[in-house]
Amino acid sequence: MDTALVHYSAAAATDRGRKRPTNEDAYGFSVEHGVFVVCDGMGGAAAGEIASSLAVDEALARLKSRNLAIDPPLAAEEAVAAANHAIFSRSQRNPRLSGMGTTLVGLLAEDRRVWFLNVGDSRGYRLRDQRLEQITLDHSLVEEQVRLGRMTHAEALRSPLRNVITRALGTQTQITPDIFSLQAAPGDLFLLCTDGLTRELTDAEIQATLASNLPLEHLCAQLVHAAKKAGGSDNITCLLVRVEN
Repeated sequence: MDTALVHYSAAAATDRGRKRPTNEDAYGFSVEHGVFVVCDGMGGAAAGEIASSLAVDEALARLKSRNLAIDPPLAAEEAVAAANHAIFSRSQRNPRLSGMGTTLVGLLAEDRRVWFLNVGDSRGYRLRDQRLEQITLDHSLVEEQVRLGRMTHAEALRSPLRNVITRALGTQTQITPDIFSLQAAPGDLFLLCTDGLTRELTDAEIQATLASNLPLEHLCAQLVHAAKKAGGSDNITCLLVRVEN
């Protein structure tokens, strides 16, 4: 078995888009600790910005300082629980922030093993051998209807309910993330993004951009530019993580 260590590199970009007055997305990462997080906040009176920032800060801090003897999926669940508690408690103390919440998609990397975690409709993808694959499952009303066979993808894209998410951090006392375990291989490229990217660009368009052999910073900039050019109706955030040789 090949036990050689692998290394990761990362870059990210965020933009408020063309229609929103503020940016309620947030991201954070530590290549050193193998932790990468993207959030998309929701709520009026700047509550979305507060929720997403709280989630990123809390999850990042917890995962960076985690006990390495603890199983990574359990550490991820504990980090999400801590972020959820921080947001919910803050909203309870301040009526202006009542109902605020955020999605979260994260990646936890330990050598050749990675774990995606998600709550809401921010997504995690893997590009391998020039093929893009969505790893996470959206916690949204329309996507759950698609998975049940009650709605087609085309109908989901047109549905007036496409913005309704069924799971979010901070809106209830407890939340459970989905966690997906993957084996990483040199050359893999992981994408964490908010729906401001995936609402404007198809998976095929994202794949075509990521397939070009450019620095990660340039790829992030290209994705944001393409999403804005396609409409930019929401905040746009993408975080790319590459498994280096």
